[in-house]
Amino acid sequence: MTQRQSRAGFTILELILASSVMVFILSGAYLCLQAGLRSKKSVESRMDVAQGARVALALIRADLEAACRLSEDFEFVGMDRKEGELEADNVDFATHRWTPEAPGQGDLCEISYYLDRNRETGKFSLWRRRDPSPDDDPFAGGSREEIVSGLSGLRFEYTEGLFWYDNWGDVSGSSRGRASGFSRTRGLPDAVRVTLSFADPDEVVSKDKKAESPPLTYQTVVYLPLAARSSKTSSSSDTGSGGSSGDSGGQAKGQGNSQGGG
Repeated sequence: MTQRQSRAGFTILELILASSVMVFILSGAYLCLQAGLRSKKSVESRMDVAQGARVALALIRADLEAACRLSEDFEFVGMDRKEGELEADNVDFATHRWTPEAPGQGDLCEISYYLDRNRETGKFSLWRRRDPSPDDDPFAGGSREEIVSGLSGLRFEYTEGLFWYDNWGDVSGSSRGRASGFSRTRGLPDAVRVTLSFADPDEVVSKDKKAESPPLTYQTVVYLPLAARSSKTSSSSDTGSGGSSGDSGGQAKGQGNSQGGG
């Protein structure tokens, strides 16, 4: 007489359930891995933006701390302007932060900071113009270099110690009439507040809608050591320099527009 032998195994239902559980576990692991990679990429992008902002603000600070008047006729000039809806201010001044590189050069350099579009990438960038050979036109000449890309705004604000102004110097030819009797908006400002705005690198763009997120903003305040000396010089010659200051404002405004146009 033969004895029936029992065989252990899995039924079809058990195999289906086990496969479903395995698929669920693998899907969860994949989503966790994808989220981790996305988070890593986001952190790296923000670190790149922060590093670019740190370098740009350090350069601006170093130049402003050695700032002086452009010349006897042309002073420190800052203009409030826009490129479409973007803040795109520009500032023109002279700085002693320059090492002579050719015969005939001194330690004085004309300098400009402004926002302009990069023709290759189409993005707005912070540009610096430097001219180590001061001449009769301090708002032109020299060479320019791209400092950092991906900006969505550049703002300069100026103070004489009491109020903050969007413009500095006679950029329109009528700032003397607007100035308060207790304020000074010519010569060198006591401090400059610099604000850089960058588009969020994690901004999600879809075919139907663009998810707009607040820009990444970096700001610093730079105090100008030579401002006190400049205010004395400017106040002593304020009565007789009205005409030349008006010319300076006109040239500054024209230069700002040409810079913005690329």
